[in-house]
Amino acid sequence: MTSTAPSPGSPASSLLDLAPVIPVVIVQDVDQAVPLARALVAGGLPVIEVTFRTPAAADAIRAIAEEVPDAVVGAGTVLSPEQVETAVAAGSRFLVTPGWTDRLMGALDASGLPYLPGVSTTSEVVALLERGVEEMKFFPAEAAGGTPYLKALASPLPQARFCPTGGVNAATAPQYLALPNVGCVGGTWMLPADALDAGDWGRVESLAREAAALRG
Repeated sequence: MTSTAPSPGSPASSLLDLAPVIPVVIVQDVDQAVPLARALVAGGLPVIEVTFRTPAAADAIRAIAEEVPDAVVGAGTVLSPEQVETAVAAGSRFLVTPGWTDRLMGALDASGLPYLPGVSTTSEVVALLERGVEEMKFFPAEAAGGTPYLKALASPLPQARFCPTGGVNAATAPQYLALPNVGCVGGTWMLPADALDAGDWGRVESLAREAAALRG
């Protein structure tokens, strides 16, 4: 299973190849969802992960899916089959989990959407490879070993590709992106809380543009 969710107008065949950074968005107020997404897309980050960490998440995904056609919006922090169903109904184009179980994997497969299941150990990676899943989220990236860990996996498990998320920032992202088994990274640094609180979408767009330029 590969994470195929091409952006409008993009020849990329994998979710990990659409942009160097996937913004990990926690939406507290659904009214922020559309202008936030428009700022990210304008800055060159079309893939947007809205996490199921707030009650506004599903409505935010729905609003972005309906009003920002150039965005590839998905659901993150998906923990249950019920959340998979909610995400699909809201218009998600991909799913991301912090970890996985057999039950959750069954729901992800049944959704028909591309997905990135979370891993933090070699055994979890091998188990997903046995299932035919070659693209996954490495979480929590920094706490789980960071770039040295992923570099060590590249030789024995070259078929596995990762989106490291968790503690990744503007300074460390290039180090991850330089690894042969990293397609993109997930992060929040282009979404500073004070900018979101102030509705400073110009600043968000500027930070997104800097992040998009991390892959030349």
